Amino acid sequence: MRRYITHDSYMKECMADPAEAATYLNVVLEDGDIPFLLKAIRTVAGAQGGMGKLAKAVGMSRTSLYKALSPTGNPGIHTLEAILAVYGVRLGFFPIAKGPRPSAHRSSSRQAHL
Repeated sequence: MRRYITHDSYMKECMADPAEAATYLNVVLEDGDIPFLLKAIRTVAGAQGGMGKLAKAVGMSRTSLYKALSPTGNPGIHTLEAILAVYGVRLGFFPIAKGPRPSAHRSSSRQAHL
């Protein structure tokens, strides 16, 4: 008999590890799809004790938390910070990789005219 694990079971097992959860959330965030990020946070919450436990930890009602993390939710930055802090994760900012940045110094042709 073949042994297997469902995707949901696998995700719950992986997301119970804070390091795995942080990696997962970072990968999802890189895609820039906010509704999918909110779903990913719900997945992590489910794996680490459920929405009720998370609601208590952040001092919100379950209803408010479900609304904030719904596909149409629009949680504020303070709410996201509080939720992520429960899992030992924080928000960060990184430069967008584009072509070479313009130099902060004046070009030598500008200096030649002085």
